Amino acid sequence: MIHIGDYNKLTILRDTEPGLFLGDDEDQEVLLPNRYVPKEFEIDDKIEVFVYLDNEERLVAVTDHPYIKKGEFALLRCNNVTDIGAFLDWGLVKELFCPFREQAFPMKAGGWYLVYCYLDETSERLVASSKTNRFLDNKELTVEAFDEVDLIVSHPSDLGMNVIINKTHLGLIFNQDLFKDLSIGDKLKGIVKKIRPGNKLDITLEKIGYRNIEPNAQSILEFLENKEDGCLKLTDKSSPEDIKSLLQMSKKSFKKAIGTLYKQRRIRIEQDGIYLTT
Repeated sequence: MIHIGDYNKLTILRDTEPGLFLGDDEDQEVLLPNRYVPKEFEIDDKIEVFVYLDNEERLVAVTDHPYIKKGEFALLRCNNVTDIGAFLDWGLVKELFCPFREQAFPMKAGGWYLVYCYLDETSERLVASSKTNRFLDNKELTVEAFDEVDLIVSHPSDLGMNVIINKTHLGLIFNQDLFKDLSIGDKLKGIVKKIRPGNKLDITLEKIGYRNIEPNAQSILEFLENKEDGCLKLTDKSSPEDIKSLLQMSKKSFKKAIGTLYKQRRIRIEQDGIYLTT
């Protein structure tokens, strides 16, 4: 079966004037226009293509790689807004349509928006939606406390930053756990810190417990090794803001890390800062 909005590995059936016709095991066919035809090919070769509807609503295959495919989230730029909705740049000739009803806030040309791509069953067209929360579900969780997860930064709130977890669930990084600047659409790793009633997921960007010590200690060592004088102008008396600014970690994590390094005799702690041992 040929899947619209996804990559398909299809067989080259025949070479025609408009391009190559490709087919699957169920006798479905799709055109690969001449502009995408490889320089060298043989009939019956397999080729991976992305399939969607072109400007004339015809099924078409391309060898381009869009910035988003069906069932995914991505940060896309709005190229144009018309009377029927917005059109987004997703890396293909035909722009990705986002109707007004799917816009969390009115889109403007030149703006960047986190969207979800889905297949409209009525028109069989791929459509974008910036109402991303409705494509997430926390009813049945696929993660547990302390799991490492993939995150996409969604949108800020008064409590912190909302994130999409493993493309499936909604979570929150509380303000007190934010030790680096985040932007909407950023992709990064995180840890499930806690599961609260109602399957609400608290996320942290730092390792939890004993797993937190080693990577932060290594980060401090690397910082010291890159300094000519081997000195870090921070101590356990330094403010959380200064620690965050220099190392992007909390004061609690910093104190654990330097405690470990001190026990290992990798550093010495003076009144004016921390020094590598020689």
